[in-house]
Amino acid sequence: MNLFSNKRVWIVTDGKAGHLNQCLGLADALGASPEIKQVTPGALRKALPGPLWPSPLKTIDTSSAPPWPNLVIAAGRLTAAPVLAIRRAAGGVTFCVQIQDPIYGRAQIDLIAAPAHDRLSGPNVVETSGALNQITPERCAAEAKKFQATLSYLPRPLVAVLIGGTSDQYRMTGPNIEALVSNLKSVCADGAGLAVTMSRRTGSENEEAIRSGLADLPAWIWDGTGQNPYLAFLGLADAIVVTEDSVSMLSEACSTGKPVFLASLDGGSEKFGRFHTLLRDRGMIRPFAGKHDSWSYRPLADTANVAQQVERRYTAFASDRAPS
Repeated sequence: MNLFSNKRVWIVTDGKAGHLNQCLGLADALGASPEIKQVTPGALRKALPGPLWPSPLKTIDTSSAPPWPNLVIAAGRLTAAPVLAIRRAAGGVTFCVQIQDPIYGRAQIDLIAAPAHDRLSGPNVVETSGALNQITPERCAAEAKKFQATLSYLPRPLVAVLIGGTSDQYRMTGPNIEALVSNLKSVCADGAGLAVTMSRRTGSENEEAIRSGLADLPAWIWDGTGQNPYLAFLGLADAIVVTEDSVSMLSEACSTGKPVFLASLDGGSEKFGRFHTLLRDRGMIRPFAGKHDSWSYRPLADTANVAQQVERRYTAFASDRAPS
């Protein structure tokens, strides 16, 4: 039996899909069945630093407590104040995990899982290579079966194309799209098929340009309706092309052990640069230049590694608090 299968676990989320996905991935790796608590801070608290939040416990639904949870998993700056408030209200029985740097109250968190490119250190910090996720061979294989017939007409090798878009650090421009489409055409000319998915950040104009550019290629492009094929693409693909703007998508792609090609956008940052360099140095990613190569590497296993650390440290935490 998993350590947390019979424990009470809460996920405290700021509502961002990327943050929630990381929390769910860790909970799943721990064998937990979490309750999800959405933070609703309001405009006043959002404008204040965490230590100045009035009544932070009131920003989440605690109507089912006590008993308080044995474990809280959270991600995002807005979750720090309520997580610490839970810790205080629980009187020392709740083990608190923050995914990514919470900024506020670092020393009071029992475990922080932070990517190496954030350069955070401390006795309670567990360093990861990228973002935690829900990628496992079993989950990808199960999803792949659901789309196998739909994509069976596409030639092999099958290349999954994961397209992000404009963000705080990156811009998706016309020349970026032209280069991406040109390189995908070259891959198809060598006999490959494409399974393409785009994000909300791609934008309608960019999406239309990509669809138009790929119109005559052996490509299946998800239209955003029906079941999301993202995990199926990861399971079915022989190689993966990912735009460079998303730590989450790159982490998920590199968790498969399959060749990952990095498609360029405009912009960047020092943190993203460090992250990309780490993946390149480990032989996980290569620049996308319109060629399909095959290579192998040890897949990212951040989620499983953090889960092991949580189990080990929680066991010591609970032992220290057990009645003598």
